[in-house]
Amino acid sequence: MLLALIGACRPREAAKGTALAQGPRVVSLVPAITEMLFAVGAGPQVVGVSSFDKTPAEVATRPRVGALLDPDLERILSLKPDLVVTYGSQEALHEQLARANIATFTYRHGGIGDTLETLEAIGARTGHADAGREATQVLRAQLTAVRMRVDGRPRPKVLLVFGRDPGSLRNVWASGGTGFLHELLDVAGADNVFADVDRENVQATSELLLARAPEVIVELQAETHAEESPSPWLTLAGVPAVKSGRIITLQGDQFVVPGPRLAGAAEALARALHPDAWSTSPGR
Repeated sequence: MLLALIGACRPREAAKGTALAQGPRVVSLVPAITEMLFAVGAGPQVVGVSSFDKTPAEVATRPRVGALLDPDLERILSLKPDLVVTYGSQEALHEQLARANIATFTYRHGGIGDTLETLEAIGARTGHADAGREATQVLRAQLTAVRMRVDGRPRPKVLLVFGRDPGSLRNVWASGGTGFLHELLDVAGADNVFADVDRENVQATSELLLARAPEVIVELQAETHAEESPSPWLTLAGVPAVKSGRIITLQGDQFVVPGPRLAGAAEALARALHPDAWSTSPGR
């Protein structure tokens, strides 16, 4: 699930004959966009959501229509949407919706700038342009405040892990040098050990982790997991982060859903890496 979530956001042209100006009925297959829809005041227009939507709480009252790999076209059409939010890779679904004369707004994961751009764009697309601009400005200001809080402090070399096999260091997936996770590390005052890798994801072997020598290991967990005892990271005793015990676990899907909660994720990450920054005034 996490790997699917870590995957540039561009709206598709509206199909002719839709009623977007009057406030479209929206089905969203993308949790990040669902959160944006509610953030800009379009929540009442959302008539269907994906199988993985959890936030905000109101999504529990909406019909589920599948997700990235299993969109339920029949269910989607039964909800009579004017606009369907899809992933860029769902080409077959795009064609089916186009034949039904239903507009789509297509999403691809990108950086923080793409999240900000999409937040404003989805507000305009659903008849909430002012709210979209305001929400975008607020999110940008919050991210800037986090960056300023840790500015000038030593930047640790961080391995940011978003997936691995439970109880072992097999199939370790970490942030590469592009995408919103990499940029969150920068905002939080850290350097990504894989900053030079021009990909969003890196499958990191133990040998590679030893070579990169992270000073801090941060693991992101979308859901709460039982504590592992002993920690599998202890098998890499030569890694500086393991030697110093700087292994941090952060739980919550706000870290892997690039939507309106990104600033909260950035602050939580910054607090974990620079706890002393919150004991003084910003900029000191």
